[in-house]
Amino acid sequence: MSDPASICLLRTSAIGDITHVVPLVRTLQHAWPQTSLTWIVGKLERKLVGDLPGVEFVTFDKGAGWAGMRAVQTALRGRRFDALLQMQVAMRSNLLSLGIKAQRRIGYDRARAKDLHGLVINERIPARTGEHVLEAIGSFCEPLGLKQTEVRWDIPIPDDAHAWAAEQLPGDQPTLLVSPTSSHALRNWQPQRYAAVMDHAAARGWRVVLIGGPSPDERSMADAVLAACQRTPLDLTGKDTLKKLMAMFCRAQLLLTPDSGPMHMANTVGMKVLGLHAASNPARSGPYSDRRWCVDKYDAASRKYLGKPASDIPWGSKIERPGVMDLIEIDDVVERFEAAAAALTA
Repeated sequence: MSDPASICLLRTSAIGDITHVVPLVRTLQHAWPQTSLTWIVGKLERKLVGDLPGVEFVTFDKGAGWAGMRAVQTALRGRRFDALLQMQVAMRSNLLSLGIKAQRRIGYDRARAKDLHGLVINERIPARTGEHVLEAIGSFCEPLGLKQTEVRWDIPIPDDAHAWAAEQLPGDQPTLLVSPTSSHALRNWQPQRYAAVMDHAAARGWRVVLIGGPSPDERSMADAVLAACQRTPLDLTGKDTLKKLMAMFCRAQLLLTPDSGPMHMANTVGMKVLGLHAASNPARSGPYSDRRWCVDKYDAASRKYLGKPASDIPWGSKIERPGVMDLIEIDDVVERFEAAAAALTA
């Protein structure tokens, strides 16, 4: 079989899932360096990965509604790909894919498909359960005859972003970054609990930095955390870009966060992540490379809210219920902080 001349990847969001696509891109590039890769990606998400070498990016602005879809169709008019990797099952993405001409249209297996996904594809990835999201996305190359055997990111970080991060985090003081807000509100921990852990880290001689985007929800959460802190941390909420955030992850030692995009961004550069998991399964959606520092209350959440152990519920089930994150106690997080701190000096 000859190498494909062109492949279109469709995964527009969210930030964490976008990082999971990058190893697949690297796998395709390594196997078929002459194959043209086109990635349809969200407007915000392009700011993180849009400078990956050897990839053509087409931006989908989901906020523009039908006009956003038409813009993608216009950009691809007259083109036909050897294969479309349709890696997003939401109805909007399934509709978007109808405007992409491709001989092979590879999508999810039946168990993971929804919103009429099966009507826009003609091939499926292997049906498996128990996979991390990154592994599921990586399996999109398998119908093409490849296997993702290496996970590599190497997302470019500009020099000016590294310089900015060095200005904010000078010297070599151990640094805890705290990104307290998930896009799913029910995954968020209580502000006073974040503050208690941050005060503990500061008392142990760590520099503590509060980070987050410019949205009203993130600013509100940051203000609530700051109000509860006894020791005032450095507040960089809303002051960075995605590339500057990546640069900070290269300089700091530990990130405290719920299941969120920053969790996965930090993982791509090898940073330790103290992830907070009760509403979601860390084995499926936690930091891919190393989950030793995470707090895992997913099984406890399943038993409390669903009446059965996590092993008895469908893989990937979300338990986003009011109060679920309260299953994570301050002492649970302090214990993982201390373990991570000890590992840094071992």
